[in-house]
Amino acid sequence: MAALDPQELAYFEKLLKERRAKALSAAEEGESVRPKEAPKESSGDLSAYSVHMPDQGTDAMERELEFLLAARDEKYIRHLDEALQRIKDGTFGIWRTCNKPISRARLEAVPNATECIACKSQRDKLPRR
Repeated sequence: MAALDPQELAYFEKLLKERRAKALSAAEEGESVRPKEAPKESSGDLSAYSVHMPDQGTDAMERELEFLLAARDEKYIRHLDEALQRIKDGTFGIWRTCNKPISRARLEAVPNATECIACKSQRDKLPRR
């Protein structure tokens, strides 16, 4: 197993921290755009809900999309945190499933990658429980 040298680890730690900061910033921006409570009608209606059925469907779809995007952002940040922890643990740069070294090009593209394509393909062939 070819381990990454300290200079490479420092490079990837910086890269991961930059991507984490960017993801956090994007998540916070999305948060500030999201209404804290349901929007009121501009017509002066004090109801927090649309009266028109298609509007209700659109509102529900928008809330669901916002939830899915927030969940995706949280998952990505968690993956970046795990990669930073692997740097501290000394396991960064090694595939979790086959314990082979990860190429530098792959790490630069996806520094939080944990499973090689061959292992993922094998896992995907297994029946789900």
